[in-house]
Amino acid sequence: METVVNKRIERSLQREERVSKRAGFWQRYIRHRLALAGLAFFVVMGLAAALAPMILPYSPDKMQLTDTGLRPSLRHPLGTDKLGRDELTRLLYGGRVSITVGLMAVVMSTTIGTLLGTISGFEGGWIDVILMRVTDVFLSFPILLLVIVLMTILKPSATNVIVVIGIFTWTGTARIVRGQVLSVKNEQFVDAAIAAGARTHRIIIRHILPNVIAPIVVVSTLGVASAMLTEASLSFLGLGIQPPTASWGNMLTAAQQIQVLAQQPWVWLGPGGAITLTVLSINFMGDGLRDALDPRHDMGN
Repeated sequence: METVVNKRIERSLQREERVSKRAGFWQRYIRHRLALAGLAFFVVMGLAAALAPMILPYSPDKMQLTDTGLRPSLRHPLGTDKLGRDELTRLLYGGRVSITVGLMAVVMSTTIGTLLGTISGFEGGWIDVILMRVTDVFLSFPILLLVIVLMTILKPSATNVIVVIGIFTWTGTARIVRGQVLSVKNEQFVDAAIAAGARTHRIIIRHILPNVIAPIVVVSTLGVASAMLTEASLSFLGLGIQPPTASWGNMLTAAQQIQVLAQQPWVWLGPGGAITLTVLSINFMGDGLRDALDPRHDMGN
């Protein structure tokens, strides 16, 4: 009976500790004004993109040749392009594509990096040497150039963009996770789990990963911004998302024409501003997460 009561008390204390940690995290995050503004902008942009079919009357692909190159107005807040398509509609639909590609690519790269970094740091020895040399090989390539070459060979599509970015951007995560695992695996609670006969996968899942999740979250957040910029670059070059599907990158393709740059700034200001503000908001969110997850950082904002 006493054992059962002690276990209940222990579980209650653990729940209170988790609640206290969450409250402290949000308090520290809210104090970071730029991170809070970044989160607000990203949420608003994400909701607007997700609800675009409900809040906008136009189709992103339907051409209206009688409305080509219109200036911003109440009817078309961001004007129209050379094919008469509403720029605001294409901007929000393009946001759905660009944000989704960035998120999915980072999920893939983070999974690969976390898996390899954890194995490398925990196992050590020749496994660590081999995995880190493989990481060094990947780091030696200019990533953007390599991605461009591969997308030239492969058929340009959203799936291929996600896969290529995910496969070649895991190295930073792997190195960070390896370093964290090397530090955590020497703690007493890990030694106790090993002495108790816990299996390797259980030790990693229950004791190692929960203690290295903070840097993974921060790196992943910042990786979304990098992946979105890479997708925009590929689409701008015609190697990413293909028309008529809108993405912020291929919307900027029209800006290659001098006439558009000089006389129709609304065509490129929308997607260019969306990319800039979204990437900035994600970077601010990453900074806020870093400071909130590690209270030792100076919260000077």
